[in-house]
Amino acid sequence: MTTSEQPSPTPGPVRPIALITGVGRSIGIGAGIARRLAASGWDVAFTYWTPYDRRMDWGAEPGAAAAIAKELAEAGARTAAIEADLSGPDAPTRIFDEAEQRLGGPVTALVLSHAESVDSGLLDTTVEAFDRHFAVNSRASWLLIREYGLRFRSAPGTATGRIVALTSDHTVDNLPYGASKGALDRITLAAAHELAHLGVTANVVNPGPVDTGWMNDELRETLVRGTPLGRLGTPQDTAHLVEFLCSPEGQWINGQLLKSNGGAAS
Repeated sequence: MTTSEQPSPTPGPVRPIALITGVGRSIGIGAGIARRLAASGWDVAFTYWTPYDRRMDWGAEPGAAAAIAKELAEAGARTAAIEADLSGPDAPTRIFDEAEQRLGGPVTALVLSHAESVDSGLLDTTVEAFDRHFAVNSRASWLLIREYGLRFRSAPGTATGRIVALTSDHTVDNLPYGASKGALDRITLAAAHELAHLGVTANVVNPGPVDTGWMNDELRETLVRGTPLGRLGTPQDTAHLVEFLCSPEGQWINGQLLKSNGGAAS
């Protein structure tokens, strides 16, 4: 695990800390959420994993983590960019240790926006790919939520802790991704009940079709036609919902799977 160091702004009022996974590219949903939370008063630790982007069609974005961290700092947030391979079972503990050490306090909001996502179906998915998807999308999410639950402390009678996980309803020709995201849903919804005594809410958000560089023209046109609003989603659309769920005004929403997809046909 390596880190990207960025200067922190001048100390001011204490800001809550958000830990966001999957912030490896500047046009990604994770980066959009990080920007929104930084602008609304959060300090932000985030994870990224360059080797994953490097093997995907869109490729790695050199210097993205440092650029995102600089952008968040300019918005007033203290930042910690943490490179971490979430397929390793010891990664969550090390991520929380580093986030707390570098930002000087406990994590209040955990936002899971990371993913292993390689298209394959029932007949051509390999055991190795299946296991890797579940290690990253399901097991790592469980371990991150568990680590959060073991560390989080809230004042009695308050609901200040937040867990938000991003999911997908992909299944056809996307077996390991869809199946592992389905497991993520159940893990997160269980947290809404099992961590309630800590003052934590947990919700799942399905952002629908958001083009972050993985769509071709044909798919893009098909998805636009299937969306009543006549456009694709943006990282900002998802970020606004996550911001609300993490706010005091969002505390009554708990244990839900929310579709933020413009009414896109399934």
